[in-house]
Amino acid sequence: MSNQGSLVCVGSGMRLAGQLTPKSKSCIEQADVVLAAMANHLSRQWIKEMSKEYRCLLDLYGEGGGEGKPRGQTYDEMAERIMEEVRKGRRVCAVFYGHPSVFSCISKKAIDLARAEAFPAHMEPGISAADCLYADLEIDPASAGEQAMECTQFMIYERRIDPSALLILWQPGVAGDLSMKRFETHQAYINLLVEKLSRDYPLDHEVILYEAATSPLESTRIERLPLAELTQATLNQITTLVVPPCREMAADNAMLDKLKTLAETVW
Repeated sequence: MSNQGSLVCVGSGMRLAGQLTPKSKSCIEQADVVLAAMANHLSRQWIKEMSKEYRCLLDLYGEGGGEGKPRGQTYDEMAERIMEEVRKGRRVCAVFYGHPSVFSCISKKAIDLARAEAFPAHMEPGISAADCLYADLEIDPASAGEQAMECTQFMIYERRIDPSALLILWQPGVAGDLSMKRFETHQAYINLLVEKLSRDYPLDHEVILYEAATSPLESTRIERLPLAELTQATLNQITTLVVPPCREMAADNAMLDKLKTLAETVW
């Protein structure tokens, strides 16, 4: 055991062992204690077998899997439990599903706490749901640009949406939940989501419901449907809403002229 506690947050990837990076695997194996909140039993067992000591954080969700308990409270408690081990002078590895900073505020909370107490802490990258999405849908986010945000955030803030770029909305399965206590949404909330999207996209515009496969036994969900039919679709906690561009990019001719002029004088 080291004299000074330390923290590293790693990602497990989306598809069990096949997406764990060698660096993250090494962090898990070398840690004095590993903490994780992996919902999948196989994932928990796999990480446990690699660990010298394994601690599960799932109990902090409380009875009923956390339904009715503010998620922010649960995440604070998880970060604090991670820090309890760091304060003991242990080398701690916290493992998060996918990428440790993509839809996982716990890692940032724990790292901020550790650094505030002068403990070394850092994060290692992992394969996220976004990485799987790009591959499964064969999307290059650089081709037309990309906008990505949490679905409820999109609904409640005035965001400047560009319908000539890709739009990715995460967690439509809890769209409109202001309480941070629920793990599902209601058709009435999806009606409002469609209403807001229809400001920039026609109702017959094709959107995609995406869910990454998390094991070789699962199939990737790629369901294409008109925006108007979104209210009748099945939205799970892991569903992502992908809205392709509905129009071509418009050239900024004034800027193009300036660039052409500059090219003639600079080079």
